[in-house]
Amino acid sequence: MRAARLIKMVLLLQSRPSMTGAELARELEVSERTVARDVLSLSEAGVPVYADRGRAGGYRLIGGYRTRLTGLGRSEAEALFLSGVPCALREMGLADAASAARLKVSAALLPELRDAAAGAAQRFHLDAPAWYKEPETPGLLPAIAEAVWSDRRIAARYLRKAKGAERTEVRRELEPYGLVLKAGVWYLAARAQGDFRVYRVDRFTAVEMLDDGPGTFTRDAAFDLPAFWAERAAEFARSILRTEVVLRLSEPGIRVLPHVTEAAAAREAIDAARAAGGPDAQGRLTVTLRVESDEVAYSQLLALGPEGEVLAPAALRDRFAAAARRTAALYGSERGA
Repeated sequence: MRAARLIKMVLLLQSRPSMTGAELARELEVSERTVARDVLSLSEAGVPVYADRGRAGGYRLIGGYRTRLTGLGRSEAEALFLSGVPCALREMGLADAASAARLKVSAALLPELRDAAAGAAQRFHLDAPAWYKEPETPGLLPAIAEAVWSDRRIAARYLRKAKGAERTEVRRELEPYGLVLKAGVWYLAARAQGDFRVYRVDRFTAVEMLDDGPGTFTRDAAFDLPAFWAERAAEFARSILRTEVVLRLSEPGIRVLPHVTEAAAAREAIDAARAAGGPDAQGRLTVTLRVESDEVAYSQLLALGPEGEVLAPAALRDRFAAAARRTAALYGSERGA
């Protein structure tokens, strides 16, 4: 570990004009006393580290010294390609590898380009979790990520939910192909018994790496994670939209509908209605919308207010009519009564 720290110190000093002892201590996660000892060791090894004295002093390399120890390791190179998703790196346990990779790249750049990384980070940032939700890191995510990186088969315990039943714990032997972060939730794409499936990482209760030899697997070269995920995500969206609701929408209601229900289903319903004849004489468009259930439709379509009228099914229309009467009674009463 000390050798790695010394190399990192050289790379830090190579990538910046100078650094104080406190700055180096913070970057290396050691004390300033340890920094001083490490600087002495580097000097004894022939690395020209110079210490500037005084309040504005610090450490710097002299004589245009440049180390050749900037080659990226495999884990660092792989982590570098994920550096735009800092929360994902932290949750998978790759933050240190990414930091080392960025430092090596910075050290290899020309001096006038070394602020490129900081400039990009101050201009672009990806915040993956959804709004109004506190992100939770699944405890087993780092172990699963390690298996994905190393192509290791795993034996896992998983909470599976059958139709109309409580979740039951099952054991699965999986070939973990890839991880997907969707709206703050982690999913694992894995092959089990020859078929590719998707598992929510937060439903794993135990993960064990299988032994070397039979524990490794050969990846299917034809597997494309982005394409696989896009196909499964579309299948999932279609599978949960089992109910149809007929709506009459105003022009503002047409604009709002994709924002309060499943967007693709809303656009599909609007396009189909326009192709079938378009708005009526009052400018209202009648659409047939696929929804998850009447209950979900009720909670979502309330957001339309008077810009959407439920025509069918009758039970759902009656429920909206009752809600409208209650709302009218509230606003028709004396204020504060």
